[in-house]
Amino acid sequence: PPKTDFGKKREKTKKPFSHLSITDPGESSNCKTNQNPSFTCEICIEPKQPNESFNIKGCSHAYCTDCVIKYVASKLQDKITAISCPVENCGGLLEPEYCRNILPKEVFDRWGDALCEAMVLGLQSFYCPYKDCSMLLIDDGGEAVKESECPNCRRLLCAQCKVPWHAELECGEFQRLHKDEREKEDIMLMKLAKEKKWARCPNCRFVVERTQGCRFMRCRCGGAFCYDCGTTQVDNHHHYCYNCKR
Repeated sequence: PPKTDFGKKREKTKKPFSHLSITDPGESSNCKTNQNPSFTCEICIEPKQPNESFNIKGCSHAYCTDCVIKYVASKLQDKITAISCPVENCGGLLEPEYCRNILPKEVFDRWGDALCEAMVLGLQSFYCPYKDCSMLLIDDGGEAVKESECPNCRRLLCAQCKVPWHAELECGEFQRLHKDEREKEDIMLMKLAKEKKWARCPNCRFVVERTQGCRFMRCRCGGAFCYDCGTTQVDNHHHYCYNCKR
């Protein structure tokens, strides 16, 4: 009660409303302005409003959305798909999905295409060897496959040699052929030569057959070689092969 000693003490401690502070301790009187402070973009060095800011994931740097869009576009122009914070040695990383809301559709799609292309180039890939197809084929990293079928033209091919399927020859034999000897007719001849155990002149690549005599062969091109091993390290006078040692 105000008439008691206790009540009088309470009345003495009261302050008029005009004496009360309208701010909390540590808060400035212009708190309304500080709630939405402007910031300086670290790329264009221009003052920007908070609604123009874009924070990069994994770092404390902030840039304006316009500069981020231009930055991403310039990196893609330079064939760079792993785009990090512009500040050197910063661990911040820009990711397509994280930036999707600010990027124009054209830039976002270009980024996605570039990432897919980079992934394909990092894998074992080649084009279908049939000229009327040329579909891009990718090795999924499974076990080694030789005979394969193109999913587009449905023709057989050798995934090891990257050529139409060569059923008559092993991959090693095919790869030893010169590029001008890999047509279908050439492969059929090589198959026949293998069955008949014919030899090839190492000088002119002509196929020869020995009907009689020793292993020393003199080709029509003038080159001499061993019929058994194919080496040219032979003695023309004694018909001796230094490789076979006989």
